[in-house]
This record gives sequence, C-alpha cells and structure tokens, in this order.
Amino acid sequence: MKISDILSADDVCTVVGIEAKKALLDAAGEKLAKKTGVDKLTMFDVIQERENLGSTAFGGGTALPHGRIPGLSNLKGLFVRLDKGIDFNAADGKPVDLLFFLVSPENSGADHLSALAQISKILKDENRCAEIRNAKTAAEIYKLLTEN
Repeated sequence: MKISDILSADDVCTVVGIEAKKALLDAAGEKLAKKTGVDKLTMFDVIQERENLGSTAFGGGTALPHGRIPGLSNLKGLFVRLDKGIDFNAADGKPVDLLFFLVSPENSGADHLSALAQISKILKDENRCAEIRNAKTAAEIYKLLTEN
C-alpha cells in the first residue's frame, strides 16, 4: 500500500483560523464524512473516542488521529496543515500543526497497521515536515507526502 492509495491531492488541506482541537476534529470529521459517505457524527465520535484513549500527537508538531469506522469500505486519509499550531496534548508539549487523519474499515487490521506505519514514518521525518510547513500549495504538500 502507498500513501497515494488512501490520499488524493484534494485530500490535502491548508487550514486557517482553527484554534481548538475539538473544532479541528469536527471540521476533519465533516470532510471525511463527505468523502466516504459515512455519517459526520459517527466519524467525529470515532476519532474523538480514539483521542480520549490518549493523544495521537507524536511530538514535533505532528499528529495522526485515526479510527476504525463501521460501514466504511476502504481506508481513507486526510492531511491538514494548520496556519497556527493547536494544543493536542502532545508528550513534548508542543502545539500541533501537521495532522494526517486516517479512517479504516472495522476489520482492516493489517492494512490499517501498514498505513499507520507509513504515515508515522512521514510525520517523524523532521526534514520532510519542515518542507511541508514551507510548501506554498496543497499540491506541493501532496507531492511531499507521496514521494518515497
């Protein structure tokens, strides 16, 4: 599986003005719901429930909110770059400005884990994250996310 299998160019967003975690999860849940046909409230609840178990922030300003969604047929990603970092309860205490949301079907064990591993490799790469932060367009960000 490649990142491009779960993320298309129009699944990359640069977002201005969101200042709270709940507002971000709500906006991302709404966008993912539209992309997948899953109810917005279900999408939000599953992602929020996972966050309640423990923050999905890696540190260094990155996070990987994720969840398994009943009725979803395929893995789907959404990448968000915020104009200003928000508190995400990261272990290093730093605000998060780069987030890769991943939703998977309930019984997609191996695919879900494979996607999480690939995404975490990207988000832990400080050089690539710096390039993503400096990218001028969503298309540039997509290219950085999908290159090997």
